[in-house]
Amino acid sequence: MKKKIAFIINPISGTVKKETLPELINKELDSTLFESDIQFTKYKGHGSELARMYKNEGYDFVVAVGGDGTVNEIARELIHTNISLGIIPIGSGNGLAHHLGISMTPKKAIRDLNHSEPILIDYGIVNNHLFFCTCGTGFDAYVSMEFAKGNKRGIISYIEKIITGYFSYKPQNCHLTGDGIDLRSKAFILTFANAGQWGNNAYIAPQASVQDGKVDISIMSSFPIIAIPTLALQLFTKTIDNDLFMTTLRATEVTLMRDESGPFHFDGEPYAEGKEIHVKMIPDGLKVLVKKRF
Repeated sequence: MKKKIAFIINPISGTVKKETLPELINKELDSTLFESDIQFTKYKGHGSELARMYKNEGYDFVVAVGGDGTVNEIARELIHTNISLGIIPIGSGNGLAHHLGISMTPKKAIRDLNHSEPILIDYGIVNNHLFFCTCGTGFDAYVSMEFAKGNKRGIISYIEKIITGYFSYKPQNCHLTGDGIDLRSKAFILTFANAGQWGNNAYIAPQASVQDGKVDISIMSSFPIIAIPTLALQLFTKTIDNDLFMTTLRATEVTLMRDESGPFHFDGEPYAEGKEIHVKMIPDGLKVLVKKRF
């Protein structure tokens, strides 16, 4: 019997043209294995609504075609169900897809669905929001908010925001408690990582696992501008956790207190959050399709 699979495409994710994606899906997906349906999202939150519809209609797989924000919208409706999430990464960062070894080429990512298997991964809850890749405050949240305000997408635009933001962002005092942790720090970046990277193979938490029931907490203190080339290299060589400016912790549940309310993000989606932030990991909460290992 054919399995029912749905594709939810975010038309504004990343820079890839989306008009030809339905044709590509119909061409590369094995029609002897799957009965498919394809929908484009029309507004923020529509991905969740469509995923809920497919869940109620008894679909076996729901595929997020977009970036980490699109993945989050859809995945939050599939937690603790028998429905597996698929990912065709076409966003700006694609952190979770990178971590799971999913191809960044849409054609290959679709083909790999024909030979895929589900695995269970963890997810986190930060106050009232779910995250599957990373969440955090500090410079990366500030950049995410500035990036969201602009009209340009893609890695070049994101790098521009990083460069200009470095000179205007002011770090905050932070206090982390819980799970044996009691740490005060002035954090330039504070990331809670389920997966190991922000996206584009920039590994902020190289040792993070989506299957250990824990969140990796990466705290970067302020650093001089001359350290940027070294830090950038370490981000892309999975060695940032060895840097003198970094502190790395691991927990199942933790509370962050900071000086002021301000920018925060979950899976790259920026928003304003309060002074107190509670993070808790939920193990084995989501089924995700990955390429068969054997």
